[in-house]
Amino acid sequence: MGKIRVLIAKPGLDGHDRGALVIAQALRDHGMEVIYTGLRQSPVQIAQAAIQEDVDVIGLSSLSGAHKTLFPKVMEALRERNASDIPVVGGGVIPAEDIPYLLEQGVNKIFTSGSSTEVLATYIQQLIDPESAFITPPKKIAHIGIAVNKIDDVLSFYTEVLGLELEGVETVESEGVKVAFLKIGESRIELLEPLKESSPIKQFLTKKGEGVHHIALEVDNIDERLNSFKSKGIPLINTEAKQGAHDSQIAFIHPKAANGVLFEMCQHPEGSEK
Repeated sequence: MGKIRVLIAKPGLDGHDRGALVIAQALRDHGMEVIYTGLRQSPVQIAQAAIQEDVDVIGLSSLSGAHKTLFPKVMEALRERNASDIPVVGGGVIPAEDIPYLLEQGVNKIFTSGSSTEVLATYIQQLIDPESAFITPPKKIAHIGIAVNKIDDVLSFYTEVLGLELEGVETVESEGVKVAFLKIGESRIELLEPLKESSPIKQFLTKKGEGVHHIALEVDNIDERLNSFKSKGIPLINTEAKQGAHDSQIAFIHPKAANGVLFEMCQHPEGSEK
């Protein structure tokens, strides 16, 4: 296919375009053709420009707080011109609570101020070329890992107070950790006890004390997902999957990617109950 053509537009009276120019340049760096309509464009002007320029995608940027009014007006202007098949993405200073409304109005995706241009470019490529494949969302929370000094000292809270069933205890040599598995619905709580000073759990306990250590998400095709993360510049602790408990393949995303939350991706063998 030829180059993807993207219209970058700033609807309304927003007088700042540095962010839009940065995005336009980043998309050009990813091999896309970018048409920038400039400041203070009306929704009708944006829709007309998109049709005249025969673009594949429209990117709307708003810093003024008028996105709840202006973005739907762009969608309406496209519909009136039989051009609602042109996908629209939005970004800028947009509070999380406004996102569901904008999606209901037909905007395909909103990128918040923390999004990287890598993620935006990858999304646009996947939008236009589905064969470059959206990664499916994680299937469920596989488990929540809780760091403890000693499993035997805390187990009674989980089994007697919460009433959870202890499924078993396993040693994961690669992590220097002993793990107690407690089933809860489709997920598990894992109690993690360090077996040696060099264990990452021991380091966590020394630094932060006992508490939630990580959240593990069950995924399909962990290798493909890690490649996707790498292409988007997401910082990883493990760039390749490694062996985890219950014959799983696991990999950790660096906590700085998620504001201090450590996420584990895990893929269990087909047909596994874990």
